[in-house]
Amino acid sequence: MLKGLGGLGDMAGMMKKAKEMQSQMEQIQQDLHSVMVVGESGAGLVKATATAKGNLTALDIDPSIFNPDEKEVVEDLILAAIKDAQAKAAAKSEEEMSKLTEGLGLPAGMKLPF
Repeated sequence: MLKGLGGLGDMAGMMKKAKEMQSQMEQIQQDLHSVMVVGESGAGLVKATATAKGNLTALDIDPSIFNPDEKEVVEDLILAAIKDAQAKAAAKSEEEMSKLTEGLGLPAGMKLPF
């Protein structure tokens, strides 16, 4: 390739790959805003919907759990559903980012962005 320049000839290829990776990462980050996950608690009595970025978008509560004597139980179910949705959002985000690192030949488990 470029004799006398050692590995600099490969530098252009690495820069091109880095630019492609940045573009792909930006696209994945954008896409995660539209991917929805649903967290549940109480065997589905409470459902929390969130984007894969972790933004809560909806909360669905089965009316059968509204008993004034069990206010704390309802609150716990709501929090559990939200936490479940957030955990699923984080897992989905990690899954999508790992697809990018695998496609680039980076080591498994490498966190992006750097």
